[in-house]
Amino acid sequence: MAKKQSNPKKKSSFLFKLFWRLFFVGLVVLGAYAFYLDAQIKHEFSGNKWEVPAQIFARPLRLSKGEEITVQEVLDELSLLGYRKVTDADSSGEYSYRNGVLTVQRRAFHFPEGAEPQRHLVISWQGSRIKEIQDVSQGRAFGSVKLEPWLVTRMVSGSHEDRMLVSIDTTPDMLPKALTLVEDRNFYNHHGVAPLSILRALMANIAAGRTVQGGSTLTQQLVKNMFLTRERSIVRKAKEAIMAVIIDARYSKSEILEAYLNEVFLGQNGDMAVHGFGLASYFYFDRPANELSVPEIATLVAMIKGPSYYNPRRYPERVKERRDLVLRMLFDENEIDRSQYERYVSMPLGLASGASLASGKHPAFMEQVRRELNEILAEPSLRDSGVKVFTTLDIVAQRRAEKALSSTLNALQKNRTVPLEGAMIVTDSAKGEVRAIVGGKDVSFKGFNRALDAKRPIGSLVKPAVYLTALEDPTEFNLATPLADEPITLESKGGKTWSPQNYDKTFRGQVSLLQGLTESLNIPTVNLGMQVGLDAVVNTLEKLGVGAAIEQVPSLTLGAFELTPFNTNQMYQTLSNGGRYIPLHTVSAVVTADNGLLWQKAEFFSQRTDEAATYLLNYALYKVTTQGTAKRVGATFGTTNMAGKTGTTDDYRDSWFSGFDRNNVVTVWVGNDDNQPVGLTGASGALPVFVNYMKSQAPKSLSRRFPEGLGIAHFDAKTGAVVVAGCAGSLSVPAILDVLPPPQQDCAGKPVRSKQEQEKGDKKSWWERWFGE
Repeated sequence: MAKKQSNPKKKSSFLFKLFWRLFFVGLVVLGAYAFYLDAQIKHEFSGNKWEVPAQIFARPLRLSKGEEITVQEVLDELSLLGYRKVTDADSSGEYSYRNGVLTVQRRAFHFPEGAEPQRHLVISWQGSRIKEIQDVSQGRAFGSVKLEPWLVTRMVSGSHEDRMLVSIDTTPDMLPKALTLVEDRNFYNHHGVAPLSILRALMANIAAGRTVQGGSTLTQQLVKNMFLTRERSIVRKAKEAIMAVIIDARYSKSEILEAYLNEVFLGQNGDMAVHGFGLASYFYFDRPANELSVPEIATLVAMIKGPSYYNPRRYPERVKERRDLVLRMLFDENEIDRSQYERYVSMPLGLASGASLASGKHPAFMEQVRRELNEILAEPSLRDSGVKVFTTLDIVAQRRAEKALSSTLNALQKNRTVPLEGAMIVTDSAKGEVRAIVGGKDVSFKGFNRALDAKRPIGSLVKPAVYLTALEDPTEFNLATPLADEPITLESKGGKTWSPQNYDKTFRGQVSLLQGLTESLNIPTVNLGMQVGLDAVVNTLEKLGVGAAIEQVPSLTLGAFELTPFNTNQMYQTLSNGGRYIPLHTVSAVVTADNGLLWQKAEFFSQRTDEAATYLLNYALYKVTTQGTAKRVGATFGTTNMAGKTGTTDDYRDSWFSGFDRNNVVTVWVGNDDNQPVGLTGASGALPVFVNYMKSQAPKSLSRRFPEGLGIAHFDAKTGAVVVAGCAGSLSVPAILDVLPPPQQDCAGKPVRSKQEQEKGDKKSWWERWFGE
């Protein structure tokens, strides 16, 4: 039987149909896949494209007419902010100084209160005070003006990528020109992929036998960096091309370019990857992207080819060679003229140190910021959305505090074998703003933060609370009230006895309340505490801001309970502020990445203790610094009045000092981490740290203005009785006048007539006037 002959026409028809069916199915699958990729792209681009670290800013420096601040202090601030000194300040971020006049092109900045434009400021001085502040751009004088705050650090949570978002509208025009010229000449003409570029690169790579050219467009590079892994395969390359086409169809060239500017990898900062031109401009040149010069732009664009190979800090010659190539390309395209080109290629790279974005700066302060942010921004995603956190950090005060603590501890350590450690807090007395926190001798150590977490017995630092409790009862107590200084034995609830001693093991019989605090005498303090009641003392501590649970035992009057330096500073901040309690804080405001206000610290204070009684206590603390245990302060600063209290614990294990001038409250602790005796009193350990810090700060004298109802009164130094003025040995001190009885005798011991008796005696009858003596 003969075989059937196959029909070529039928076979070709079948193959034709199969091809088209497979083609159609492929289109459907490809379309579905493209639809899926489109949804993925849309989701990424419409929301937050990246986890962006929170930017942490220090306080802005406010300059005011008539303010006492030296030119050098302002120049130091400008240097910190990355301003460039020039002959004539014409551009943002520049300044010049000559003949006592400072000209500053202050940068535009969006403060929590609102945006402020770039200002052309001219500031003149008269001595050490600002004489005048002129805004040349507006042609008017200002009473005060703020410099933008210093970017301290960037708080990263989980990701190891760091970036600072920029808008293409605020970048220099030369940046997108140089970028597209070097990386993608046809960026504005293709649709996400450039087939001819891919083919040209393929031919070059085949000819070279290795990869020598890339055919990827900027859009493809963006896709690879944002969406894909580093896998090298045809499938991944196809996916990259499809996504590039979708992105090009869905978004404008400006949007794509802006995303690229923020995504591109430009180096490594420790364990953090530096992404985007916004962050790279700070990391390499210590300035915002909008202030980049043409050579600086060329340097960053040159690095894109290989940020590790073209690391400008490790291989400056290599980077300069490629930078000059980029500049040559700009010249060839007439983007710069010959004179500019020749000048630019002769310039060095001009790199900054990179310290402006170094991680781990001021870790003790940043730890408190982090703790407050965890409460303010409970949702973690908010902390990774590029928020701007404005803090109270005074960088000058912080650096001076770090130096004072570390240098003083190093000097004290020379004569000791037990390792010394310390902590220090500086706050604003009127606002409760934390200006500086030092967590230990090694100021860069990120571990245990003694300022926040080291709970130690506070010793005599508690005594002001005992004396204030008494002074708030002015009918019973004033600064001249006698206190017993005699042996005393007290019994605790458990039956144990306690016999406190003065530091010098002597008894004075009787002292005034003022002397008891000035000389930090233990027995008069214990007697006073028992007299006013331990519950009342604990209540006073709570009113001053001490939140710790304190057992009501007699030894609490001598500080036999533990507080951190931060908690202790809160107590003294309330005292320094006339009894007005303001919670200590480091965060003043938080705004979103697009400058919307998220949170702002509300102005709040609570009058916790009587203002007049607190003034009397602070007068006693002033006497501590002139005649008492901290008299080194008075000897050092002369007529600049300050107040403070030393503290020493059993066996000289802890050395404390808390003190304040008109503006600052400073608390210092010195001791050993293992609680070993260090052989230091409050006066010999912590107090020198305070003195060294205040020397650098130009302290301001405490106000002598009496609150209403206060005046100078005169008392018998032994009995505490009110006497007339001018008696030998009398004690003249501030007092609440309307509760004092009138003097009962004059300096000779004779009875003093009352005002009524004096007035009656002055009114004689006509008979007495004519015939009396």
